[in-house]
Amino acid sequence: MMLPEAFVTRLRALLGPAEASALCLALTEGDSPVSVRRNPAKCADEELCFFAAPTGVSPTSPTAPEVSAECAPTAAETPTTPAPLLATPVPWCVYGRYLSARPAFALDPRWHAGAYYVQEAASMFVAAAYAAAFPDEAPRRVLDLCAAPGGKSTLWRTLLPDDALLVANEPVKSRANILAENLTKWGHPNTVVANAYPADFGRLVSAFDLVATDVPCSGEGMFRKDLQAREEWSPEAVARCAERQREILRDVWPALRPGGYLVYSTCTFNREENEDVVQYACDELGAELIPIPLAPDWPIAGDTTGRGLAVYHFFPHRTAGEGLFLALLRKTSGTAPVEPSTAAASRRPARDKRRKASAAEAPPRELRTWLRAADDFDLRLQPDGRWHAVARLHADFVERLAGTARLLVSGITVAERKGPKLIPHAALALSTALSPEAFPTVALSSAEARAFLRREALVLPPDAPRGYVLATFEGLPLGWLNNLGSRANNLYPSEWRLRVGGA
Repeated sequence: MMLPEAFVTRLRALLGPAEASALCLALTEGDSPVSVRRNPAKCADEELCFFAAPTGVSPTSPTAPEVSAECAPTAAETPTTPAPLLATPVPWCVYGRYLSARPAFALDPRWHAGAYYVQEAASMFVAAAYAAAFPDEAPRRVLDLCAAPGGKSTLWRTLLPDDALLVANEPVKSRANILAENLTKWGHPNTVVANAYPADFGRLVSAFDLVATDVPCSGEGMFRKDLQAREEWSPEAVARCAERQREILRDVWPALRPGGYLVYSTCTFNREENEDVVQYACDELGAELIPIPLAPDWPIAGDTTGRGLAVYHFFPHRTAGEGLFLALLRKTSGTAPVEPSTAAASRRPARDKRRKASAAEAPPRELRTWLRAADDFDLRLQPDGRWHAVARLHADFVERLAGTARLLVSGITVAERKGPKLIPHAALALSTALSPEAFPTVALSSAEARAFLRREALVLPPDAPRGYVLATFEGLPLGWLNNLGSRANNLYPSEWRLRVGGA
């Protein structure tokens, strides 16, 4: 499918004929590079075979094998024998690597365990924005406003100090569920996943030190990978997106404390959704642009409008990645709160009235033995029969947040109560807060691990302990088995079940 004619015309006016032609060629004939980012809380470089080699695809090369960013691979993939892949660093993110080939990610138990994330390389530039915003101090609370499926959220979580709170939000319920799964697998306990609109957060005045707004856009930067984005593009769609982006910034602006930072990003090229929106934030909301230091060899473009703005463009014909625009803004100290838009407020999802915990019931002593540093957490029973652990440091704020937004994840879901029994929850297995002495473990082979992820029953060795057992692969927790002796019931969540691949 050809690029929309009006898009090409506008691109030539923005970049000039030569640059526009090179970019159009990359969007229609170029390949998307493969890039991944490890979870340092769960593995070191050397623990992932495709992180082993220091050389390979050049990070400035626009050509590399195709990969779908921020999602699992398709059912067409088949198991392959693991072998080291050539890998080279993503220059702006210490945890990122380009790969020389595309592994079968969905068939890799380490991916399901949250050891790494498949993320488009340009999106990892938020690491440079974070370093520019907080060279000395660290933020206490961060809001990722439009977070699904979770690529940037998992990176924010890695960048933040352990005691900081990340609130990752997605307004669309189905996408919010995907976000919740990915962040649960990432495993950090100081994480909240919300399903709310920007106006809901605007009522939490000065609550956040950093707000990340990866706003919905016309998707020009994804034209190489997403033919539907080409079909849906029009100048009218660009105008609608730009207005919606201004509305999002107005709505969430009160939630950012004076002196706090906002990271604005899109996956599109045009000035209406990028430079013009940033200029609006400076002129109308009381923001100032903060430069992000760049290394001399990073092929990242700047302002396309001639205004000299401190903004950053990733163009696929220059960088190994898809299209990205990013700007770092600081809220000036004298900014008055902006009233959230009436339209956005009317779209606010209904409060989840079930969030109110059964505060009268004391947690069973057993639960605390399941947690590392258990005294750092408040344990609360929810009406759905699940015990949640929320860091004491953030418990009051999370309770306040639950009054204005629907929370899908708050801290760690530790256990589910069924009658007198306590069943350990899948989120606990994947959490870095799980006490290593709490449960016996069983190491699975790659074939057994894939069978576990398909939610099949397993037969454990005769000497395996009875009861709840933690299934692991290469030392990484995957989930729970209830070993009955003759068989082991698989407690992996059915909604996460692996639906591709064989043994």
